[in-house]
Amino acid sequence: MLLTALLAWPALAQAPAAQAPVGSPASATSPPHLLESAPGASAAAVIPPSPRVLELDIRGEIEPVLAEYISQSIDSATRAKYSLILITLDTPGGLDDSMREIIASIIHSQVPVATFVYPAGSRAASAGFFILMSGDVAAMAPGTDTGAASPIAELGGQPMQIDETLRHKIVNEAAAYLRSITTKRDRNPELAEQAVTEAKAFSDTEALAGHLIDLSATSPETLLAALDGRPVRRIDGWTVTLSLTNATIERREMSARQKFLSRVVQPDVFFILLIIGVMGLYAEFTHPGMFAPGVIGAIALLLAFFAMHLLPVNLTGLLLIVLALALFALEAKFPSHGVLGVGGVISMVLGALMLIRSPLTGMGVSLGTAIGMTLPLAVLIIVLMRLVLRSRTWKQTTGREQMIGEIGEVAEPIEGSGMVLVHGELWRAESKQSIPRGARVRVRSISGLTVSVEPAPDLRAGPLPSVE
Repeated sequence: MLLTALLAWPALAQAPAAQAPVGSPASATSPPHLLESAPGASAAAVIPPSPRVLELDIRGEIEPVLAEYISQSIDSATRAKYSLILITLDTPGGLDDSMREIIASIIHSQVPVATFVYPAGSRAASAGFFILMSGDVAAMAPGTDTGAASPIAELGGQPMQIDETLRHKIVNEAAAYLRSITTKRDRNPELAEQAVTEAKAFSDTEALAGHLIDLSATSPETLLAALDGRPVRRIDGWTVTLSLTNATIERREMSARQKFLSRVVQPDVFFILLIIGVMGLYAEFTHPGMFAPGVIGAIALLLAFFAMHLLPVNLTGLLLIVLALALFALEAKFPSHGVLGVGGVISMVLGALMLIRSPLTGMGVSLGTAIGMTLPLAVLIIVLMRLVLRSRTWKQTTGREQMIGEIGEVAEPIEGSGMVLVHGELWRAESKQSIPRGARVRVRSISGLTVSVEPAPDLRAGPLPSVE
């Protein structure tokens, strides 16, 4: 009996330990090497994945399609849980509405955003300066510049004077908008404001020394290395420490659709499409059956309407273009000695220059494009319209209608009816008066194979040759 109890003792002693739940004293005292080698332990739980950085590019003028590309990319970066969004800048500025859309996306991004003027020789001028200041981290590469963000009004690429009160209103609003951004980013609002009020520009070293940017870097890789472990204060006051060790940079470009549409919404391209559309449809209406001008014109006009939907189009500029088309048509119809035509050219050029309104940057149709498209359109409309109007007075040269008004000779005396010779052909003729043989007559109308004639005044002829 004692021997049986001694043999059963090890099993009884181990049973409670084998059935103890997780968190019990038995499990808490398990050897460390057993816990580390426990089945189901994942390597990903010990070694975190490499951080990912999404790189976006702002190149050229800032317009609606570019704003869409930036906004959609920032949203997708949030969903994909990127560690950082890097926006590289090289822009002369652009449309005010598009700039504000980009800044709103940066400010509301759940992923930290670094704005970087890169590569060397690039600039972030005008609207680009606002975007640079809006980043959680602002950086510049050596040999770059930024600033010159004063609101201007331009006409054909040339600055124009505006009402002083209106100018102060635009400048003060832009300065307040910039102060609100730089203050939240712990940058120098007074110096940043000078870029608006005094059109001041800054090199990379001047911007760094003036605390407009956070650091200078020669490449995206060196920028990420400098940001690794750096605390960044977000616009809402929270501080995030960036972890970018061994970060991989994933560059996202515009889609093929966005690249195409970004060209369509350029002000110069928009105006060219508008004029091509008008020219094509006008040529088709004045010369029906050509098809090609109508098809090309319709496509161009629809693309122009799409751009008009996205661009801040000025109604006054659009009405001036419509007025110009009316003046061109009137010039072709009435002898104004060129007054209406010249007025139409002036109206269209002014309309083109006023077509796009952009209070911060003056982006719009260039003077060269406005003149280069207006003159051919004026010539085409006036010349084609005159040809159409003149063709209405031309006599029919083919078919039976060509007989109307022709002169013939009476081959058989007409006493109510008779025979006449017209164009070498004998026709049965009728007339309300008697006409002797050999008299000249004029054809008034044709009904079937019978012509209605009348005597041709002061025209008499000798007898006709005999007709077999």
